[in-house]
Formats: sequence, C-alpha cells, structure tokens
Amino acid sequence: MTLNWGHKITLAFSAFVVFMFVMVYKSMKTDFQLVTKEYYKDELAYQQVIDGTNRANNLSTAVQATQLNNELIIQLPTEMKGKTISGNIWLYCSSDDKKDHRLELAVDENGRQVISSKNMLPANYLLKVSWKAGELNYYNEQRITLK
Repeated sequence: MTLNWGHKITLAFSAFVVFMFVMVYKSMKTDFQLVTKEYYKDELAYQQVIDGTNRANNLSTAVQATQLNNELIIQLPTEMKGKTISGNIWLYCSSDDKKDHRLELAVDENGRQVISSKNMLPANYLLKVSWKAGELNYYNEQRITLK
C-alpha cells in the first residue's frame, strides 16, 4: 500500500491531535504550589517585611542559625538580650511544602532558641524569622541546610 498526500496529511493531523491531548493531560496532572495560600494578602503587607529587614540589617549582628547534632539553634542579635520578644519562625522548603515548619519564637533571656530537628527532613530551607521587640518589628531570612 502506498501513502498518497491525503493519507500523509491525515496521519500528521492525527499525530498532532494525539500530541495535544497528551500535553493537556500532563498539564492537568502537574502539581504547582504557591509559597503561601494567602499569596496576594501577604503581598499587600510586604512593606512591613521591607521595614523589618532594614531594622534587622542595622543591628550589630545578624540572626545566626546553626545545627548541632539533632538541634537547630537560633541566636538573635545581641541587642535583643533581655527584651520581651514575640514572633515566629518559618522553615520554608521550596521543593516540597510538606517539609515546611512554622514555629512560635520563644527565646530565652540571651535571645537564643533551641529547636529539635529530629522530626525535620534533611533539605535546603529558607529560615524566615520575624520578631517584635517593644514596638519595632524585625525580619531576617537566610538559607540553611539541615542534615
């Protein structure tokens, strides 16, 4: 059997249609995640993050995060020692939202918090620390790797 130009056009069109159906099916099965569920609401309040970052950058030292055995130690700047501090910690894993951890910031009198990392999966995280000391808000983020 020989293929004439009509058969070739029909085969090309059919192949294109099958290709399009496969692409639509794959795109519908793709899992895409936003950073937060309230992305647009958080975007409107981003000026507070900018102001908090500027305040944190003006402190003498930055927030330090170190991993020692099965503990993650977060040390706030020295100016925060002895102050009443409230805030939160977000360990954000960009590759998998199931690895994210949100915690309350509960530092001791030296501005230090120890977090157990036994239940945290090894990954690259973006550590986001936001805190309030007195009437001023502060914000710091840094990349860490938990092992």
